[in-house]
Amino acid sequence: SIAILLYLVQKFKTPDHWYPSDLQKRARVDEYLSWQHANIRTKGSKLFLTKVMLPLLTGQPLPPEKLEFATEELNVALKQFEEKFLQDKPFIVGSEISLADLVAVVELMQPVCAGYDLFEERPKLKEWRRRVEEAVGKQLFQEAHEEIMNIKNF
Repeated sequence: SIAILLYLVQKFKTPDHWYPSDLQKRARVDEYLSWQHANIRTKGSKLFLTKVMLPLLTGQPLPPEKLEFATEELNVALKQFEEKFLQDKPFIVGSEISLADLVAVVELMQPVCAGYDLFEERPKLKEWRRRVEEAVGKQLFQEAHEEIMNIKNF
């Protein structure tokens, strides 16, 4: 949860780039963290549930139009994410990774794990993901997503 992340960065005095002390940068992190709940998280989770979890639970695939609608909704949110938050910056807040990037990449990996590679046709998003992976460490990134990447084998 966002509340837990904010607590942890303050309790353990993490490096400033995670949750900047500069008020303008912090406001940018907070802006994304507030926006993502109704956009990236909601739309990405919906696609994941529609494509993976509901068929797993019911034993039947969902109608293609429901999957198409969920994909279209996510694509709108991804466009907004690129235009409003990434713009032409390496990370959401600027030149360094922050909690906003970490939360964003985790949410965007859900549709990827469901078989929808949303990074494939979006070079800006793909480069941002590469930078995030590099910033947290490729091995740690892969370990963090190992279970969900194998959800289809459940």
